[in-house]
Amino acid sequence: MSDLASKAAEIMARVRATKPLVHHITNFVVMNETANITLCAGALPVMAHARQEVEEMAGAAHALVLNLGTLWPEQVDAMLIAGRRANVRGIPIVLDPVGAGATRFRSESSHRLLEQLAVSIMRGNFAELATLAGFEAKIRGVESVGTSADPTAVAVACARKFRCVAALTGRIDIVSDGYRVARVSNGHELMGRVTGTGCMSTAVTAAYAAVEADSVVAAAAALAAFGLAGETAAQGAPGPGTFHVRLYDALAQMTEEGLRAGARIEVAG
Repeated sequence: MSDLASKAAEIMARVRATKPLVHHITNFVVMNETANITLCAGALPVMAHARQEVEEMAGAAHALVLNLGTLWPEQVDAMLIAGRRANVRGIPIVLDPVGAGATRFRSESSHRLLEQLAVSIMRGNFAELATLAGFEAKIRGVESVGTSADPTAVAVACARKFRCVAALTGRIDIVSDGYRVARVSNGHELMGRVTGTGCMSTAVTAAYAAVEADSVVAAAAALAAFGLAGETAAQGAPGPGTFHVRLYDALAQMTEEGLRAGARIEVAG
């Protein structure tokens, strides 16, 4: 995983050149944000939720996002239908277990998806991944509010338990397949004051995973690009509202040279 900054720039260029279609089964709070950030990353979004069409849509997509943010039972069934089609086709599934640990339904649905589907990347916050990996954690609503566990240990354990790449986002993002570990230190505190930035990072991760077979590299590159966009957007922003708009511009206008120079990705193992 040497020179991941250059690899990140190369992946960004591939996304923009090929414009992969990312099928989102996602939540209503952030649907518009995730569609816009997917476009800004250079990919194409489609939101399709009905059981009657998800298999067909997953059959045309290059990556599938499953986001549990506003979950109901029929949506889980649709996720399983789309996910099975994605697995047959060999396209990556990126799972965002929003609020896992907050309610039994969200935790059980996350486990059901992880047990029945081959998930490539699971992107979540500290408490979500810690809960799923079996660590003690505190979550309020969908926000992580505390755990005494080590983030790297959580990411490694989560990846090994579910045989996927775990992308744990926070002040420092940790990406692991259970053996290799990458740390991404891009980002800005204003990203925590806008609804849906975690979900947006999942969308960008799916766009990058659509063109990069190494899921550790894809996730680390995506989180570096999104975090760097946050840093750029925060420059001179008087508050979260202005920052939100500038975040789109910063990702869309990011250059390969800028990402190569600004990505802070450390290989830890």
